[in-house]
Amino acid sequence: MSVKSILLAGAFLLAWLPAMGQEQTPSGATIYYNEACGACTEYIRTDVIPLLAQLGIENIVQKDFINQPANRSELVERSTRLGISPKLQGHMTIFLDERIILEGHVPATMIRDLVNAPAGAFEKILVFQDKMTGMNQAVEAYHVWGFSGPVKTYAIDQPVLTYLDWYEQNKADFSSSDGEAWGVWTWLPLIVGTGLLDGINPCAFAVLLFFIAFLFTVHRMRAQVLKVGFVYITMIYLTYLAIGLCILQAIVISDTSHFMAKAGSWLLIGLGLINMKDYFWYGKGFSLSPSAWFHQKSTSWLQKSTLPATVVGGILVGLCTFPCSGGVYVAVLGLLSAKATYATGFGYLLLYNAMFVLPLIAVLLAVGNRRAVGRLMRWESGNKRTIKLSMGAGMVALGAIILIWFV
Repeated sequence: MSVKSILLAGAFLLAWLPAMGQEQTPSGATIYYNEACGACTEYIRTDVIPLLAQLGIENIVQKDFINQPANRSELVERSTRLGISPKLQGHMTIFLDERIILEGHVPATMIRDLVNAPAGAFEKILVFQDKMTGMNQAVEAYHVWGFSGPVKTYAIDQPVLTYLDWYEQNKADFSSSDGEAWGVWTWLPLIVGTGLLDGINPCAFAVLLFFIAFLFTVHRMRAQVLKVGFVYITMIYLTYLAIGLCILQAIVISDTSHFMAKAGSWLLIGLGLINMKDYFWYGKGFSLSPSAWFHQKSTSWLQKSTLPATVVGGILVGLCTFPCSGGVYVAVLGLLSAKATYATGFGYLLLYNAMFVLPLIAVLLAVGNRRAVGRLMRWESGNKRTIKLSMGAGMVALGAIILIWFV
C-alpha cells in the first residue's frame, strides 16, 4: 500500500471517529399535545421547535389529541406498546424516533444533552416533568427512566447526564419490570370492584325499597313492579353515566387527569371517613345523605307510579346519589382520562355504571312479595350504621390503594 493511500485512510478514520462517538441525530419528532393548553402551545412554539431545528431535526409532526381523538388513541397505543406506565405519562408527549421520549415540559438543556449523548449511553430513555412552565408552578424536580431499572428523581437544576452516568454503572442489574403498562387485567378488577362499591349506596337503595313497597301497597302485579323498577334503575344508570361523561370531558379539556385522580382519591378517603363517623355518631355533624328537598321530590314523583313519573324520579335519585359516593367516581374518571383512549375509557365507563346499578337490579329481582320487601326494609333500616362503616372503610382503603399504586 502506498504512502498516499495510508494517509487518505488515516484522514478518513480521523473524520469518522467523532461521528462514531455520537448516536445518529433523530430523524424526526412527533408531538402529542392539547391545543387548548396555552402553556403547551407556547412551549412547543418558542422552546421545542427552534431547539429541534438547531439540532438538525426538521421532520416535526404536531398531533392535537383534543380536537382529533384518533391522535389520543394513537398516543395511548404507542405508550402501551413501549411499556410506559401511567405514572410516567405527562399531559403532552414528544417522541424522538421512539428513542427519546419527553413527557410534559422538559427543559431544553436536557433535550440537547440527550440528543448529543454518546453512542451506547442508552437504548431508550424517558424524561418526565409534568408541571407547566410559565404557569406560576414551582418546578423542583424531574424523573428519568431508561426503560429498565428504577425511575430516578433529580432536582431540576441537576443535569440529565447524572442519570446517564448512574445508569451506565448499574444497568447490568436492571430488569424492565418497572415500566409495565396497564392491561385489561389491571382495569377490569379496578372497574368492577369500584363500581360495585359505589353501587352499595344507601341513598339509592332506600328509595328503591320504598318504591317497591309502595307499588305493592297499590296492588301492582309483580310484572308491573319489575317493569317500572327497571325504568327507574335505567334512569339512574343514564343520569350517573351523563355525570361521568361531563366530568371526563372536563378533565380531558383541562389537562388535569393525574391531578383529578389524586384529588378524587383524597376526596374518596374523606367521604369514607365521614361514613365511618356515622357508625359512632350517627346523625351528628355532616353526613352523606340526600337532601330533604331531593328526597321529597323524588319520592313524590315515584308515588305517581306512572312511567313518565318514574323517569323523573330516577333522574332525581341519580342526581342526589352522586354527592353520597362521588369520590369513587371522580378518582376512577381521573385514572381513565390519564391512561385510556376516549373510546376505551367510554367502554370502561359503561361497565362501571353497569356495576353501579347491579346491586339495585339484584334487589329488584329478588323481591317477590310485600313480606320480603318489609324484611329487607327493616334490615336496611336496622343496619344503617354497619352499612356506613363497611362502605366507609372500603372507600378509605380504595383511595389509599389508588394513591399508592395507580397515581
